[in-house]
Amino acid sequence: MATQITNEEKHLKVEILNKTHVKPQKSLGKKECQLVTFDLPYIAFYYNQKLLIYKGGVDKFEDTVEKLKDGLRVVLEDFHQLAGKLDKDEDGVFKVVYDDDMEGVEVVSATAESIETADLMDEDGTVKLKELMPYNGVLNIEGLHRPLLSIQITKLKDGLALGCTFNHAILDGTSTWHFMSSWAEICNGSKSISVQPFLDRTQARNTRVKLDLTPPAQQNGDAKPAAAPPLREKIFRFSESAIEKIKAKVNANPPEGSTKPFSTFQSLSTHIWHAVTRARQLKPEDYTVYTVFADCRKRVDPPMPDSYFGNLIQAIFTVTAAGLLQANPPEFAASMIQKAIDAHDAKAIEGRNKEWESNPVIFQYKDAGVNCVAVGSSPRFKVYDVDFGFGKPESVRSGANNRFDGMVYLYQGKDGGRSIDAEISLEATAMENLEKDKEFLIQE
Repeated sequence: MATQITNEEKHLKVEILNKTHVKPQKSLGKKECQLVTFDLPYIAFYYNQKLLIYKGGVDKFEDTVEKLKDGLRVVLEDFHQLAGKLDKDEDGVFKVVYDDDMEGVEVVSATAESIETADLMDEDGTVKLKELMPYNGVLNIEGLHRPLLSIQITKLKDGLALGCTFNHAILDGTSTWHFMSSWAEICNGSKSISVQPFLDRTQARNTRVKLDLTPPAQQNGDAKPAAAPPLREKIFRFSESAIEKIKAKVNANPPEGSTKPFSTFQSLSTHIWHAVTRARQLKPEDYTVYTVFADCRKRVDPPMPDSYFGNLIQAIFTVTAAGLLQANPPEFAASMIQKAIDAHDAKAIEGRNKEWESNPVIFQYKDAGVNCVAVGSSPRFKVYDVDFGFGKPESVRSGANNRFDGMVYLYQGKDGGRSIDAEISLEATAMENLEKDKEFLIQE
């Protein structure tokens, strides 16, 4: 039986010490950049939250905070868009604007000295973690009058928590981790960053799209209906050997005519999609959708550099009946996912963009499809290499924002190698079933 959680247990006792703002240390003047088709669909999502938990940096906490702020002043010279605001031009087209008189990035200093890093490492859900991250439940559209990046540095009993909340309308995961690693580089003594951000979004798409935001933004910001089933979140850790087993199983009987093996991502995706569908106990005729937010930097024509700063992702959908998924061997689902990803080339991206521009639809963060499994983040991001000079993180987590039934965040595993952590959000009964699914858990 589930234990009743009291409100005291639910929330950390976090005391805010102060709130300041940090902007580029050099004068940059006024800079503007139009938001493009790849950015705009996310305007009614919530700010994206990342939490990094460190064992070090706590001995001289005030000095650590100052060091982080000093590094931020330097790195924002290159990533100045994060120190700006959203705006609209005279035609109602969204842009990101930076000017020297703007406040810049919000930096909050806080303390929760009764909490140890181990307490947070054991935490599967995000209820406790919410207190360590700013801008819970804040929509990206609010970037018109709020900072585009807010950072909370919280002193723990034996370490610190670095909560970073980014406006998702101006950057995706690749850009987020490019910024984080660049900031860490400066804090570690580099005079300049090793990879400059590519800031001209119009090179990827230069169509000017005017948005009518009012109804979707209001609807998205409404309180959730009382009938919404409770969600549970859990991290499932797949060791390198578990990943190898999953991959070997999916590749054991290649479909006829297949020319290449299924990748680690496609194999793990199949494993998760099957297991979540089992856990939901869907009827055979119920549809289930697998959604992946794919990086399009190398798919667009001309290709964009990895350092392209902004959103350059699109959702790719695969759909089938739950009965078909379950009745077939894993290569059936893997083949569908592989084909959908391979088919998403420059022509498909162009078609999707033109279709959206002719009728701009503002997605809500939970619009990923019926009975969906939707994958964000990527195990390719080197999240455990973000070292500000006081060691590598003990844990890297996503916040409570942008979670819904079926949302999955994949991260590289703390153990390194090819280990992968999957943060999964599911309706509570389905999660209970998933936790008992031995086939899914790969007991070693």
